[in-house]
Amino acid sequence: MSTRSAAPAAGPGSGAAGPPAADSRRWLILIVICTAYLMITLDVTVMNLALPSAQDALHFSNADKQWVVTAYALSFGSLLLFCGRLADLIGRKEAFVIGLVGFAGASAVGGASNSFGMLVTARACQGAFAALLAPTALSLLATTFSDPKERGKAFGAFSAVAASGGGLGLLIGGALTSGLSWRWCMYVNLLFAAFAVAGALTLLARQPRTGARMDIPGVVLGSGGMFCVVYGFSNAASHSWHATSTWGVLAVGGVLLVAFALWQLRAADPLLPPRVVLDRNRGGAYLTALIVGVGMFGVLLFLIYYMQTDLGYSAITSGVALLPMVGVTAVASNVGNIVVMPKSGPRPLVAGGLLLNAAGLAWLTRIGPDSGYATALLGPTMVFGLGMGFIYAAALRTGTSGVTPRDAGIASAAISTGQQLGGAIGTALLNTIAASATTDYLSSHVHAKPTAAQIHLATIHGYTTVFWWCTAIFAVGAVVCGAILRGGPLPAPAYAPAAKPAAPAETARS
Repeated sequence: MSTRSAAPAAGPGSGAAGPPAADSRRWLILIVICTAYLMITLDVTVMNLALPSAQDALHFSNADKQWVVTAYALSFGSLLLFCGRLADLIGRKEAFVIGLVGFAGASAVGGASNSFGMLVTARACQGAFAALLAPTALSLLATTFSDPKERGKAFGAFSAVAASGGGLGLLIGGALTSGLSWRWCMYVNLLFAAFAVAGALTLLARQPRTGARMDIPGVVLGSGGMFCVVYGFSNAASHSWHATSTWGVLAVGGVLLVAFALWQLRAADPLLPPRVVLDRNRGGAYLTALIVGVGMFGVLLFLIYYMQTDLGYSAITSGVALLPMVGVTAVASNVGNIVVMPKSGPRPLVAGGLLLNAAGLAWLTRIGPDSGYATALLGPTMVFGLGMGFIYAAALRTGTSGVTPRDAGIASAAISTGQQLGGAIGTALLNTIAASATTDYLSSHVHAKPTAAQIHLATIHGYTTVFWWCTAIFAVGAVVCGAILRGGPLPAPAYAPAAKPAAPAETARS
């Protein structure tokens, strides 16, 4: 069987010839890739909505409930860099199929769970296979589309899925939990995975090995550091910043990540080559992913709390309320990739998108105990969706721009790592801010036992304080990322010379 390589290759000085022949089935491949990535993005918010029902069914405590989320985050965040390089090593088709089958199997076990331990184990396995699937999906996208115009359309569609998956997850999770059972929030992944596996086996051709090697010391240091950082921030969200299991683990994680960075500068085959992250555009894209990961929790977490706890919305009503934001995000990501990126590059999209996010969250600070959806929520969430569409349009495409085929997986993993690390930081930081603001409000406004109405006002004050902090985070991010990113369009991809014919034994294996 013949092989192909549709990857944008190295860059200047690569001895470029011309772009590889486009796969005639590339648009069908795009559907398969987007389906797989949608499954991952849906799973985060879908499972959050299913947690209360799962807790009632399996009889675990509130303290244990956090581990259903943390187990997934720990394995996902700590294994991303390793799995991104593994995809480059074993082949992207193989990694993609393994990730899909493994994620589906873990979802089936999770849905059938009859104990807390079984559910947590399944969630950890989901995170591990998601760590393989997420960067592989993005690197497949980057290596399948080489024509600049088609690349813009493909990344526009993928960006729409990535940016709107969380909101769609709220809708689907609410519908499944209300209409069927919390278990279907896990079982639904089997439908996505079955479609994607069938498509992958039918449409994806095996790509030549990239020549990548596994950096074992880098894996140990990088994965260990990410594990400690994600665990430390997750522990801070559920316990205290003063606990040894928070600051001590964070300190160890920081030391390991510093050691990882130093090792990457001297390793013969680094896990995360400095050439990938030190490029200004790609570095700016990774920083953008980190900032978005932190600030997103200002909307998808506290806004949901507000709608369901304070306004009395059901889970499915909350999901429907965010549909306009999802629609705007999808349109903006496509416009950004197809219209703006080829002319202006990522800088105006990232800086403008972050400023729009800041504006939307500043607008949300006007919420009150009796706010109406049309007057207080619709406008700011649509502004936020517009900003997210622009950001994802630029960040995902820029983060994989100009890398060699052997680095496509690890470059994709760096984007997902930024999002995961940002999410862990955001969960801990914003939960702490909200709790402190609520406590401070009660201590300064209430001098006896607080009434239900006063607690209600204090809670909303906590939400609005978080929204102001997220406003500042996005505004500062707009300045910093705008300064890092280069002006003008991304350089046109260069293409490596055609690979030499494979030896007979290798041809037989392919």
